[in-house]
Amino acid sequence: MTPHYFFSSVTRLSDLWKEPFETVPLRRQHWASGDFVVGRVSGQRNRLYRCETKTGRMAEVVVGDLIVGALGERAATLEAAGDWRAVDESLQLDALTGAGLLGKTTSISPLLPELVRLDYLGHVARKGQKINMMDCVHQVPPKQFDQPVVLLIGTSMSAGKTSSGQVIIRALNYLGMKVAAAKLTGAARYRDILTFRDAGAHPVIDFVDAGLPSTVCTEQRFRAAMELMLSQLAAADPDALVVEAGASPLEPYNGAIVIEYLGPLAVFTVLCASDPYSVLGVQTAYGEHLRADLVSGPAANTTAAISLVKKLTGLDALNLLDRHSYPELTNRLKTAFSL
Repeated sequence: MTPHYFFSSVTRLSDLWKEPFETVPLRRQHWASGDFVVGRVSGQRNRLYRCETKTGRMAEVVVGDLIVGALGERAATLEAAGDWRAVDESLQLDALTGAGLLGKTTSISPLLPELVRLDYLGHVARKGQKINMMDCVHQVPPKQFDQPVVLLIGTSMSAGKTSSGQVIIRALNYLGMKVAAAKLTGAARYRDILTFRDAGAHPVIDFVDAGLPSTVCTEQRFRAAMELMLSQLAAADPDALVVEAGASPLEPYNGAIVIEYLGPLAVFTVLCASDPYSVLGVQTAYGEHLRADLVSGPAANTTAAISLVKKLTGLDALNLLDRHSYPELTNRLKTAFSL
């Protein structure tokens, strides 16, 4: 009888659910970032025992279920940090995200229950050869991307970048523009770019499309992934690109490289912040190298917060989740794109 697997969303470029594969245990020295592995769910079940599947749907998992994910690293400021290199002789893995980013937790917020625990069963292989996310990447000819960009950056994770991007994509669509969208840094979750697609962006891509389970990786590897993603986007020839740089450019997700590549093309930059003081922190850290056109996120939730942002930084803030803000946002976008 063929085992039933939950194919997490990091597997979405593969054909693992269409073609047979083997599960082959490998010694630790043969493991690598992006390797597909099979884990059996164990541990004490809690509200996090869910898997984001290859379609983006969240599925409940229970002890004994089999999940196919990929080895990787996460360095989240608010939730959990971990790395596959920290896996010990017990060969127990943690789901560092619900998308199947697998490793071993090194630090976790006290506000979270234990992450989904899995027993390592082996690597996904065919004909004795392990399969890596990079083996599934759709390569395209190199092409320079030179379209105008709306750049969404944040002071941390959960700062409102995806929600702001969704509103901006809709506004640009209403203005008659063909919009593409991308999440270029972060840790694997499919839901963010699906949100962009639902808002009307096409195509939508993220770093998983370039073979990375997260962008906590070497600068060299990320630059290669960045150039591939930009070539994929350039091939679509959009009128505008809405880009989310996951987490913060100061965190180890290579967000500063996104700013280096796309900063010169940015016609509108939104800094999504958790609070007014964090706006000041990012502004101080980057100085003139990063100037936001607008502040949004929780730092713009109330008129008091908006006033404090202005007082501390001189920047305008706008609550993009308030529909009364849409006319001002639309006018700002028209100016930025010379419409």
